[in-house]
Amino acid sequence: MGQIIKFPGQAPKFGFKRVNKRAKAAENPCQLNLFPQPPAQILDLVLDLSRFEQALLWDERGDSKAAELYRKAIEEGDCVADAYCNLGIIESQQANTTKAFDCFTTSLKHDPRHSEAHYNLGNLYFDANDFRLAQMHYEMAVEVDPSFPNVYFNLALVQAINNELVAAVSALTKYRELVPKEEGRNADELLRNLKKSLAGDKNSRLGSA
Repeated sequence: MGQIIKFPGQAPKFGFKRVNKRAKAAENPCQLNLFPQPPAQILDLVLDLSRFEQALLWDERGDSKAAELYRKAIEEGDCVADAYCNLGIIESQQANTTKAFDCFTTSLKHDPRHSEAHYNLGNLYFDANDFRLAQMHYEMAVEVDPSFPNVYFNLALVQAINNELVAAVSALTKYRELVPKEEGRNADELLRNLKKSLAGDKNSRLGSA
């Protein structure tokens, strides 16, 4: 029987990931929302964007009209999978869990390899204590986008809960490889606990041999 894993108090799972698609390839995506803009300039910018990109702009500003614009984007067939995914995050933030599940699963119906939808759905299942489905969706997200570090951290947590300790160590090690050294330290205590538990299991097997 495996040892109980001690989860450090400062190692919660990472939260949702919004789809960040920008309007123009020639624009610097980091400059859409860095500085306050006069209302007239914002209006000019919004008029130049697609419906989904309008929704994203307001979403990044925390404006409640984002949800309505995502719904309009869906009606108009503009980035439908992305719009459902981001709308699902808003629904979850408003404690509309059932609607959030519907949005993320519908996103996947439109794009079965939508990495953000898989990751976000994994988070919902994690919160619902359905760790088997959480792990499945995290693994799908890793397959589609292996460069996203946060999914490895969350995957390691759920693998540890599911007593897949070797896989959890591997996922957490991958997370540390993908993030700056300072951020990687967030995973150190959990990684030590996982390795300690693995060593305990090994010694237990040797003792019973």
